[in-house]
Amino acid sequence: MDAGSAGLLVTLLLLLSILWFLIQSIDKKRSQLPPGPAPWPILGNLWQKDVLPLYRNYEKLSSTYGPIFTVWLGLKPMVVLCGYEVVKGALLDHSEEFGGRPNIPLMAQLSKDYGIISNNEKKWRELRRFTLSTLRDFGMGKSSMSQRVQQEAQHLVELLEKLEGEAFEPMMMFRHAVSNVICSVVFGSRYSYSDRDFLELLSTIGSYISFFLSPIAMVYNTFPYIVHHLPGPHRKALARCEKLKDYIRGRVEHHKLTLDPSCPRDYIDCFLLKAEKERSSLERMYSSEDLVMSVFTLFGAGTVTTSNALVFFLLILSKYPHIQAKVQEEIDVVVGGRRGPRMEDRLRMPYTNAVIHELQRCQRTRIENFPRMATQDIVFRGHTIPKGTVVIPVFSSVHTDPSQWEKPKEVNPSHFLDENGEFKKHEAFMAFSTGKRMCPGEALARIELFLFLTTLLQSFTFQLAEEHKEMDFSSLWLEIERRAIPGKFFALRRPVSC
Repeated sequence: MDAGSAGLLVTLLLLLSILWFLIQSIDKKRSQLPPGPAPWPILGNLWQKDVLPLYRNYEKLSSTYGPIFTVWLGLKPMVVLCGYEVVKGALLDHSEEFGGRPNIPLMAQLSKDYGIISNNEKKWRELRRFTLSTLRDFGMGKSSMSQRVQQEAQHLVELLEKLEGEAFEPMMMFRHAVSNVICSVVFGSRYSYSDRDFLELLSTIGSYISFFLSPIAMVYNTFPYIVHHLPGPHRKALARCEKLKDYIRGRVEHHKLTLDPSCPRDYIDCFLLKAEKERSSLERMYSSEDLVMSVFTLFGAGTVTTSNALVFFLLILSKYPHIQAKVQEEIDVVVGGRRGPRMEDRLRMPYTNAVIHELQRCQRTRIENFPRMATQDIVFRGHTIPKGTVVIPVFSSVHTDPSQWEKPKEVNPSHFLDENGEFKKHEAFMAFSTGKRMCPGEALARIELFLFLTTLLQSFTFQLAEEHKEMDFSSLWLEIERRAIPGKFFALRRPVSC
């Protein structure tokens, strides 16, 4: 045997030894974790279409392996939680044990561990507390915030009126309207619907979130040290985000030059004042980059999730015109046509409130990239889950749990109405997550969903421009959400009621 052949044989033996070691290592870990589909060496379940994405396959997997099962991204196990009792048991009854945040490479690459998405637990707690307190000071959950949303909703109505019944695609339009609400708090100003620079910023944040939820992002998060150095869409997404961060840095510098400590105008001013107070602190939780990433996070989270929900609402109400008509009837009776809806009207509009909750329940989301982490070893429902294990609660499984919902697969506002037609809360409603990592923007989102929807339905009846009868509404929504197909609607002007 010559030297070349011997070298090739040694290399092959070495690779086979590494592969054998990896298989043995995974098998050992698998025996200590909840059951689940067998992973491939190195890749795990990554490209097994009957496993991932979870939002398509969790029902089949949970029926095979039970409500707690394990899937693998490469060499990393993820424990998946399904059903109301299991998710509630983990996130509420054991909120601290399941309240960790794992390192997500794509997010870490963007944030550099700054801001309110930091993996530093102490910094996360501090900046979350500061952010919630500041947003409340600027009206979140109060009448002043409701007025901002009312004004923006009226701007949206005026924009739709100019279309004169022509088909339109609402995604960017709604994104702009919702973003203006959070921008008024964060930046101290709203932006014109014709502002091209701002439209580019909205496109940037939408593209990043869409990429973050994509299968390619899952590959990036599984093999970050390899994929990061390769060409691909991650480079474009991250580069565009740097431009958005540069824009935020520019706004921060302008705020520094015009800051009046006696009269803070917005979130940025409050952060700068807090940073000045904390300047002597050794922990440096209020640096300029922490401010930039906190604003970036608020801008993104306060824009895409709520605007997507509103587009989904239009989709379902267009497919179920009798529900849309009944909401409009309630608006006409309670509000009339001489003024816009107000938050205090919600108490007298049980059906509308029930519809909003039911549509949130029905909205499917892509979930794999928003995990939790076990902060300590725990035996949960007979399964040992080691400290540091990634945990994914499947909220869609909670919202379709047949033990909790009378008609889980149907759009049925009665899920949130009692026998007298009054609104009733439901413990299995977790549209804003639950437990330690519950969405900090829930109060604002509730205001926006109610006021935007009722203001739009007061003025317009919405119809789909194309029916897409071959797809159920969940599949259609996921295609519209990822912009694979356009979601176009007609906004037909309603007669003004007294």
